[in-house]
Amino acid sequence: MRLWKEFYKGIINQNPILRLVLGTCPTLAVTTSAINGLAMGVAVTFVLLGSNIVVSLIRKAVPDKVRIPVFIVVIASFVTAVDLFMAGFFYELHKVLGIFIPLIVVNCIILARAEAFASKNNVLYSIFDALGMGIGYMCALIVMGSIREFFGNGTVFGIDVLQRFGYQNLLIMILPPGAFIVLGLMIGLLNLVSLKMAHK
Repeated sequence: MRLWKEFYKGIINQNPILRLVLGTCPTLAVTTSAINGLAMGVAVTFVLLGSNIVVSLIRKAVPDKVRIPVFIVVIASFVTAVDLFMAGFFYELHKVLGIFIPLIVVNCIILARAEAFASKNNVLYSIFDALGMGIGYMCALIVMGSIREFFGNGTVFGIDVLQRFGYQNLLIMILPPGAFIVLGLMIGLLNLVSLKMAHK
């Protein structure tokens, strides 16, 4: 039962973007399309999963005074692996995401989960926590990227949805103000749904 709770909390109740408002810089920057959101979400989930497992395994061997530098080295190792993999196999996507892949190292979601959860819990709980947080982050990025791409380009995952009907692109949606508007609306909608469910 606790495993399910650790997994589920990151998807809705403690969603890194929509509830905790962590990692907003890459969220606002890369969600100009759904595929970018998916790629960033998968990369963060991989790093989160790998770093949570390693931090949980070494937590008792790491002295308190150096735990943060050790956690950052662990996270940086997984980020380097993701960065090189994307550069080798998905070069065009790697070029689009640019600096935001190496910046996963300092993404507060990753470090927060390592410090607040993985360093205090066993490997199994840390895996479920990482998967829940990663999937919650990825879902928020995909939804946000899909909305921005749909209204900004008339496509979703690069597939034409509105252009064939002569749709005039809403340029603001693929610009930074559009990111803030969509993020604010998504946070507001989730809060509204949560309040209605709490009243029931």
